Amino acid sequence: MLDIRFIKEHLDAVKENIKNRNMQADADETVRLFDKRTALTTTLQELQKKRNENASAIKQGLDDTKRAELVEVGKKLKEDIAQVEMELHAVETDLKEAALKIPNMAHPAAPIGKEDKDNLEIKRVGAVPVFDFQPKDHVQLGTELDLLDFEAGAKVAGVKFYYLKNEAVFLEQALTLYGLNILRKHGFTPFITPDIAKEEILTGVGFNPRGPESNLYNLAEDNLCLVGTAEITLGGYHSGEILRKDDLPLLYCGLSHCFRKEAGAAGQFSKGLYRVHQFSKLEMFVYCEPSQSETLHEKLRTIEEEIFIGLGIPFRVIETCTGDLGAPAYRKWDLEAWMPGRNGGEWGEVTSTSNCTDYQSRRLNVKYKDESGKNQYVHLLNGTAIAMSRALIAILENYQQKDGSVLVPEALRPLCGFDVIKAKSKN
Repeated sequence: MLDIRFIKEHLDAVKENIKNRNMQADADETVRLFDKRTALTTTLQELQKKRNENASAIKQGLDDTKRAELVEVGKKLKEDIAQVEMELHAVETDLKEAALKIPNMAHPAAPIGKEDKDNLEIKRVGAVPVFDFQPKDHVQLGTELDLLDFEAGAKVAGVKFYYLKNEAVFLEQALTLYGLNILRKHGFTPFITPDIAKEEILTGVGFNPRGPESNLYNLAEDNLCLVGTAEITLGGYHSGEILRKDDLPLLYCGLSHCFRKEAGAAGQFSKGLYRVHQFSKLEMFVYCEPSQSETLHEKLRTIEEEIFIGLGIPFRVIETCTGDLGAPAYRKWDLEAWMPGRNGGEWGEVTSTSNCTDYQSRRLNVKYKDESGKNQYVHLLNGTAIAMSRALIAILENYQQKDGSVLVPEALRPLCGFDVIKAKSKN
């Protein structure tokens, strides 16, 4: 959430930012409600002052007539105060609802655009593989090598659920440990986080917990949701707290299952593991001072690059356009891995990292004490270390061999205990 005073003082810039992000929010209404709240608060304070003065006067030695007059005045003041309090509560509710819809301001470097086609490629890393055979996609490879079972997943849980089998199980576990070891080297504190969170935490982080546009699964009547990312649970970890300045930055990484409805996800670009309803992910999350956030955002991206360079997966870095940022992000980079089986060879997103400045911390009420002892909002950042399902796509498709086998990236071989995945012999 933006500071409402900032919205009022920079109204034209905020309205232009809403337009650039292709979002629906009413900054003018937010300012109108803010001014109305201020006026009602002033009126309430004046009425309360009069009530106190009237009560003091009643306590003085007065004749019965004068005392009766003041008692009637007190009754009227009580009614007026109750009316203003009711109006103020309604305005505050409407103001919060309006303000929560306004997105974070965008970084000046973010390209202006409506969707992912307007994103800007920053660089490419690694050589795209050239095959002397027709490469298969990960669904065909996973089926032929008995690694994936989408039919059983659909039978048991529904479409876009799946079973990992055989070497794929070890491969995912190896990816998890590989990522954790890299993050431990960079000073991250590891967590295994809850797979559910309260709706107020999701709202604070910037996710929509309910409604037709929500991408999340709700637990009926429990005010809880299955999380779509450990960003939610790591962001909620310090909600309502005042952190010590000397402890910042806090570098956390969380391993969790992720649950997403992925409504409307269909077609070639959502095939197989690319968009599923459940997957595992290792997420990075940072609490820091405002002066640290841009440098730490670079750090998160370079760690993501280190992970995929170590896996030998070619990728490109994307600067995300304003319309594709999402409401909380000030700036976001994506890593897109080369996926040979995706529409004859395409880039597909495997990680993203966002600097959300103080947008989430205002909603979650996470602060720190500065040098003068004043409470300030921290900056919050997040980044995907490894989304296991998409990393598996990239590995299977880039490391496939002519005989239908798949080599294991060297970095994972000591962790999973084999060098190659071959077709199972048929008895």
